[in-house]
This record gives sequence, structure tokens and C-alpha cells, in this order.
Amino acid sequence: MKKFLKTLLMLTCVLGLTACGSEESLSQMQQNKIAAAEEKAPIVIDMTNALVQSGNVDEILANYNNIELGDVYASTYAQYSGDSSFQCEGKGIRSAFTSFESGLETMGAITEIGDATSVVDDDTIIVTVPVTGEKANGSVELIFTNDIYLVMTACTLNLNESISELMGRAGLNTLIGMGTVFIVLILISLIIACFGFIPKIQAKFAKKETAPTPAPVQATVVEEEEELADDTELVAVIAAAIAAYEGTSTDGFQVRSIKRANTKKWQRA
Repeated sequence: MKKFLKTLLMLTCVLGLTACGSEESLSQMQQNKIAAAEEKAPIVIDMTNALVQSGNVDEILANYNNIELGDVYASTYAQYSGDSSFQCEGKGIRSAFTSFESGLETMGAITEIGDATSVVDDDTIIVTVPVTGEKANGSVELIFTNDIYLVMTACTLNLNESISELMGRAGLNTLIGMGTVFIVLILISLIIACFGFIPKIQAKFAKKETAPTPAPVQATVVEEEEELADDTELVAVIAAAIAAYEGTSTDGFQVRSIKRANTKKWQRA
């Protein structure tokens, strides 16, 4: 009895593990949607590559808004492939053009499109397609809505880069960033150092602009001697006063000139 229970328990565990490890089977409708998405993906890649290579992308993006861009792309897809069931969002097409423009500059034009693989993620179907370029390889990731309309919402071109290329690009970005910082610091240091020369330069310009003021000329006042010899009346009066003071007559001397005395002795006379 115990052996029977052990055997039954082992069988139960094995069946449980088998059930847990098995993937959920997809319905026929889901498989049809995945197949349709994988069928549309290469056409989208080929047509987008052709449009970017034609050089008309910038004009298209400038002339149409997102709604118009989606309609124009779907119409072009119908003419290009003969499938009128394709639907897309304009913002997804805009990002696809931008992504392809930058990616094709590095990898060159797409020369080969590989087999598509899909992953269902709830309400979206993610389709990945490997592509070969003239210079490098990459992959295109397309996202479709997981519904009956199967609308493409995004399309991105990604380049395949090795670890050495990624490390080299990261190192280059680091060097550019550090170099920019050091250059800015050096410029700031030079500007600060120049502040010491600014006052000297200003002082030199101030000296040139300010003309020296001439020293004031002192007016020399020349005291002219009062020549009073011509004043006969004054001479006669002074001569008479001197003669009276000396007790003589005016015949004994002759007055030639009269000068003002610096002292005040005449006041005590």
C-alpha cells in the first residue's frame, strides 16, 4: 500500500512539473495575427529604407502632421505591396523615419532582410527582424497592437554593436565630457587672472585722457615808483617843508624824485 502511494505521489509530481513547464498554447486567431505582423514587417522595412534613401523624408515630415502622416504611409504601403489592410500610427512612422535616418548613416543602405521572430506581450506583438547593411548589421523592432486591427505603433532600427565598440563609445563620451569640463575651468581661470590687469589698464587710459593743468601764473604786481618830479606843486610843498625843518632855504638843495618810504617814521615827524 505504501509503495502504491509513493508511486502515485511521484506520478502526480511529474505531471505537475510537466504542466508548469509547458507553454500556453496560442489560439488560431492569435497565430494568424502574429503571422500577419511578421508578413508586414519586411515590407515596412524595405519601404522605409527606400523612402529614407530617396531623400524626401524631411519634406514629408515637414508637410504632414501625425494623423496625415499615418494615412499617407498606409496609402503608400498599399500601393507598394498591394495590401490595403495595413494600419499605422503617424507618430510611430515619424519615429521610424528619424531612427532609420540616423541608423543608415552608420550602417549604410539595407541590402538584406532576415527572417522575422515575434514575441507576444499582453496587448502588443513585438516583431524583430535582422537586417544587413553595406557597412554594418542591425535589427529592426516593430510593435503592433494585439487586436483585430493590428496597428503598427512603433518601428526602430537598432545597430548591432560589439562590447568593444560599446566600451569605446562610452570611453569617447567620457573623454569628451571631461575635456569640456577642463576647458571651461581653464577659461574661467584665465578670466579671473585678467581681473588683476583691468585696474592698470584703466589707470593708463585715465592718465592719457586727463591733460596736465598748467600752474597758475602769479601776477607780479610791479609797484611803479611814483614819479612825482613832474608835479611841481607837490615838489614845491615838500621842498618848503624840508627847508623849514632844516632851517635853510630851498636854494641849497634840489628835489629830483619822491619815493614812498617803507617805514612809518614819517608819521612821527
